[in-house]
Amino acid sequence: MKKTITVRGITIGEGAPKICVPMVGTSLAQLIEEANYLNTLDLDVVEWRVDFFEDVEQIEKVKEALSKIRGILTETPLVFTFRSAKEGGEKEVSTAFYFELNKAIAETGLTDIVDVELFNEENDVKALIEAAHARNVYVIISNHDFHATPAKEEIISRLCKAQELGGDLPKIAVMPTSTADVLTLLDATTTMNEQYADRPIITMSMAGKGVISRLAGELFGSALTFGAAKKASAPGQVAVKELRSVLNLLHTSL
Repeated sequence: MKKTITVRGITIGEGAPKICVPMVGTSLAQLIEEANYLNTLDLDVVEWRVDFFEDVEQIEKVKEALSKIRGILTETPLVFTFRSAKEGGEKEVSTAFYFELNKAIAETGLTDIVDVELFNEENDVKALIEAAHARNVYVIISNHDFHATPAKEEIISRLCKAQELGGDLPKIAVMPTSTADVLTLLDATTTMNEQYADRPIITMSMAGKGVISRLAGELFGSALTFGAAKKASAPGQVAVKELRSVLNLLHTSL
């Protein structure tokens, strides 16, 4: 029986894919404005992309900002993500700081989920998962390829690795260079979901070509999809209202 994950009343891994919307403000004032705006949208989960935040290298300021965000988004599941530059993020920091930041935030208990990139030292990833789980914080283990779509076997291998390490939500995002690449991602998602996954997985093919993968997750096996509020944090994100409409349409057809 496949596990689901329930966070603040939202169950990831059953029914239609849940909609996650990123916050990309650079200043505290922008983040407060953004959080208030997100409160008016029909979304399920919010992701704070902290690599956009101007004070990200000061952990106390990150904690203060998170506390403000949590105070506004009181009932909404919150994902804390520092996306490294090598995986498409806004900033590069040392590996030591990356893990220090994520651990410090997980330990506040103010976030529900932290995102940890797969391609790090295995022991560091495991230690962070342990620290997060100790505070009942879930972990997305993610991988992003902004240049290409790996072979089906490689996509599955990375998702399996994320699962083996103890990640609660294995995630992969890849860039298509052809329609066939989109089919590769969808095929890998189906195989992973049906044959290997014992928990919810998150997959997407990015940019315009890959939009179908953001919409059809329920059919192929991806449990979470990312929508845009005002500014997208990755290529191909669909506006929340349209995304919800299509997800509902597909859900009622299945």
